Amino acid sequence: MLLPEIETFLLCPTPAGWIEQALAHQDVLLIDHANCEKKAASTALTLLFRYVEKADLQYKLSRLAREELRHFEQVAALMKKRGVAYRPVSASLYAQRLHKHIRTSEPHKLVDTLIVGAFIEARSCERFYRLAPHLDEELGTFYRSLLKSEARHYQDYLKMAAQYAGEPIDDRVAFFAEVERDAILTPDEELRFHSGAAA
Repeated sequence: MLLPEIETFLLCPTPAGWIEQALAHQDVLLIDHANCEKKAASTALTLLFRYVEKADLQYKLSRLAREELRHFEQVAALMKKRGVAYRPVSASLYAQRLHKHIRTSEPHKLVDTLIVGAFIEARSCERFYRLAPHLDEELGTFYRSLLKSEARHYQDYLKMAAQYAGEPIDDRVAFFAEVERDAILTPDEELRFHSGAAA
């Protein structure tokens, strides 16, 4: 079951039109889902190299990167089983819409990056939850199996943001919550795992 705090954390649910579009283009959904898992691992590794002096961050993001790569392998295996060929697809504008608001000076840059990470993981969790009941048993079961880890990733990112901020982060979280809602409600021409409302 979706953790109630994630529904509170996100200011809007995934639009019904996006779910309909995703169900009609499950091949694209799986390909972009695989891409998202690789990007999540890459983001964690980038932060590992950038902030080597932060021991807690090193441990949590190392673990997160391993989990994301494992998820990629699971998605890739499902794609192979279903005859979905891996092919290049463009990235959605979702992450870009969030990242452009990240401050450039430290420690604000790290804090904002971690908050954005929390929102991406929370939205992933919410989308798995919304999609699962409409999918075939195998894919639905797989997406439900990801809920716990995605929810933990969201919580870890948020805890680290609070830990390294040196000040309350409530206002910054509220700011990014509005940015994230706008990103999800903005129509997108192409379906992606984190794309906005169906155009």
